[in-house]
Amino acid sequence: MRINRPEIVAQVERAFVAYEQALVDNDVDTMNALFWDAPETVRYGIAEVQHGGDAIRRWRESTALVPRSRRLHRTVVTTFGDDAATVSTEFTSDATPLLGRQMQTWARLAPASGPFDGWIIVAAHVSLIEAPPNGG
Repeated sequence: MRINRPEIVAQVERAFVAYEQALVDNDVDTMNALFWDAPETVRYGIAEVQHGGDAIRRWRESTALVPRSRRLHRTVVTTFGDDAATVSTEFTSDATPLLGRQMQTWARLAPASGPFDGWIIVAAHVSLIEAPPNGG
């Protein structure tokens, strides 16, 4: 298994950037399209938990908007072979002094010729912590 083949990393980065833009723009259709629509999908949010694509979609319909001041820091994309990846990032915004952390597990479950090169999020975790001194 090859780790971090440049062309696979680039595909996951494009899908991640599309998700992040949809998040900031509150483009629910794109966010939903980038999450696996299956009972096995898990999303652990800041103050909530969703199990399954249906629960994630229902939550998105009623959640507060992400602040437009959201900025990413220290994003790491790691790919495993051609069909599995993780994306880890930190984020800040004007809405809170806390440091946000976000981890996603991505899998290529659709044809590579499809939207987002077939990549979708199969698990995600978002949390907030006190910002560590000196950036952690």
